[in-house]
Amino acid sequence: MTHAYVVRFVGGPLDGRVDSLAEPQAEPKPTLTHVHLHGGPKIVHHYDLQYAVEYGCEYRLRDVGEDAD
Repeated sequence: MTHAYVVRFVGGPLDGRVDSLAEPQAEPKPTLTHVHLHGGPKIVHHYDLQYAVEYGCEYRLRDVGEDAD
């Protein structure tokens, strides 16, 4: 039996989301951007890649103070 490679999201609107992949990506993206569109202004969140030995990797919400954009 093979175990799925798991990608977890920590913080922000994606907190608790878990994606399962059959195998790890050759080169995972170091940062993912989540854009929330609604009736008001566009809200952008940045998630930075961190590896987790137990299950694969996780993307953690970037602290607003670290945001260079």
